[in-house]
Formats: sequence, C-alpha cells, structure tokens
Amino acid sequence: MKARIEPWGAWVRSEDARALVALDHEASRALGIEGGRLWETPSTGARPPVEVHLAVTARCHAGCSDCYLDARPDGVVPEQGTLIRALDAMKEEGVFTVAFGGGEPITRPDLDALAEAARERGILPVLTTSGFGLSPSVASRLRSFAQVNVSFDGVGANYTEVRGFDGTHVAERAITRLVDEGIRVGVNVVLTRVTLSALKETVARALELGAVEVQLLRYKPEGRAASLDYLTKRLSSEQVETFPTLLRELVSEFPNASFRVDCALVPFLSSDTALTTTMLTRFGIFGCEAGESLAAVRIDGKVAPCSFAEPTTLSGEALSSGYGADPVLSRWRAAKADPAEPCASCHLRSVCKGGCKIVSRFIDREHGPDPECPRVRHYRS
Repeated sequence: MKARIEPWGAWVRSEDARALVALDHEASRALGIEGGRLWETPSTGARPPVEVHLAVTARCHAGCSDCYLDARPDGVVPEQGTLIRALDAMKEEGVFTVAFGGGEPITRPDLDALAEAARERGILPVLTTSGFGLSPSVASRLRSFAQVNVSFDGVGANYTEVRGFDGTHVAERAITRLVDEGIRVGVNVVLTRVTLSALKETVARALELGAVEVQLLRYKPEGRAASLDYLTKRLSSEQVETFPTLLRELVSEFPNASFRVDCALVPFLSSDTALTTTMLTRFGIFGCEAGESLAAVRIDGKVAPCSFAEPTTLSGEALSSGYGADPVLSRWRAAKADPAEPCASCHLRSVCKGGCKIVSRFIDREHGPDPECPRVRHYRS
C-alpha cells in the first residue's frame, strides 16, 4: 500500500494497485496513517499532482490526421537520462501514476527499462499506443506496465473518421498480442459525431478481443485538430444532450467492462439533474484537474497543466520547484475555482470546474465556461 498525506486526509493506493482512494482523517487513521502538522495546520496552497502524463517521444509513423502533438517520423526523442530525472522528481512529490505517451512510445527500445524505473520509484506506469509496430517481441517487453491502452476508435470508417486512415486491423492485432502476453488491456475511444453513433459496436468488439476497460475521450481542438474541421467533427448538440443516457446504457449492457470518462466529457453530464457530485466522486469521475492533481511533462521537458495545454517555465526534472506558484498553472486553477455563470450555480460545479479549457480557448479565445456544455449553451442562447 502506498499513501500520501494531504491536508484533508490521504491518498491511498490499494495493494493490487487497482484503486486510488481519497480518505478523510478518520478513515486514514483507521489504516494507521497520521498526518501530523499537515493535519494540524492544513495548507491551502496547490498540492503535487497525483498523476503525470510523460511524453517520451514525438516520433510516430502513423500520421494521424488529428494528432494533438503533430508527431512525425523524425520527431524529437528525449534522452533516457532526462526522463529518469523526471521520474526522480515525481518520486519526490509522491506521484502515484505516470502515463507514458507520445508520439508512439513503443518506438523507444528502452521503454521497458523506463517502466521498470518507474516501478522502482513506487510509481505505477501505464501506456497508450496506436499499436503500429507492436510485434510479439515488443508486446513481451511491456509486461511491466500496469495497463496498456490501445487507440481504438471503431471499425473501418469509424477509425478513419478520427485517424484519417483505416488502421482497424493494426489496433485489433495489438490488443490480441497484448492479451496473449497476459497484459491488462484497455482501449481509448475518441468520440466524434460519427464514432459516437457506433460506440456500442466499438465497445463490443474491443471486449470480444480481450480488452477489459474502455476510456471515452472527447475530441479536442489541439495540434492538427485545431482547425475549422473540428466544428464538423465534434459531437452535435443532440448527442451531447443524450450522452448521460448513453453512458448509463453502456454500463448496463456491458457489466463486465470498466468505463472511464475523460475529464473533458464531465460537462456533458450537467444535463442530467439526477447526477450529484457525491455520485461522481464516489466512482472517480472528475472534471478538469489540470494543474492540480494532474500535470504533464511535454516533449520539450516543460511542465504543462495537461497534455493539451501551453507549457510553463517549470522543468519536469524539478517538478516541485514552483508548482504551486507558476503563473500559467495559477491561471488555470483560478479559472476553475471561480467560474462565471452558468457554471457558478451548476449542481456539478465542484466536480466539473467549468469544463474543458482547451475547448473554451479554441472557441471563445479565453479560459471561460465550456461553450459546448449543454447548460452553457442554453444559458447563452
């Protein structure tokens, strides 16, 4: 069991590493955890992140039309030493999970060594891959990862809608090879106007191949996707309104699968008045945690609020240096802590925190309320 003391109690990771739980003072003490001075005089400042997204390469041969990083075959590849020092910094701050991304991470021959380095520091490594280049020998080197997620946006035309080409067979082969190695596999499904309509079929196929978790991701206007095409690919207002119903149907129809909801999708739940912040937090559904419990270390080594956001001046090798005072991170936190209407009076405000700032920056040119949230849309109209 790994624990990190917080002013309100403690974060605790279970022994099987399947759950990260937030406990109050009383529950923490029941496990023998004492907070000492931090509980006696709680700090109101920003705390270190719980999860860090670490870009380990900008190299990728897939050429996805909407890549948020604009990864290329000749992309930058950080030195191993630089990444190890970033892991050292995460250890010092008590980070629980590091998500390796890119680019295509499996293009790195030392990926297994990096995963082992994370585990040696008490950090749980997870990985996202397109599956391109995932041979049986590569799959066998990924056993140190707690989970590997394969990008799987659907079959045929649905995959093409997001990636610009049909790589269905590549993703399906990757899932099968990882399952054969005994690795826990999830799938990342990017939701667009086209892929949402076939979501149940996509989920059924992924589970048939052996995946055990489905991560639903909102299509975001960043990198190659930051164009007018975004407006035609994003979910329609009708699809947004019915998203909570669809989510309930998925959980009901696929009881053996785990479902995770991208933080950027949380504002779409505001149309469901039956949902409460207590219900969402109980099941680990949170809105924007960028610059708070979530941080990203970009390909240039700079810390950012999330993988899609602008960089700060902080280095990933010195994560604790200025994390609480950096002006970029502070601006993100302020926008979420004191949102404008209609977010201020929303029943999900404390969880949603105003929605996705990447979308509001693209549509409204400011860190304001999420313009695609049904509540915001109705308010403005």
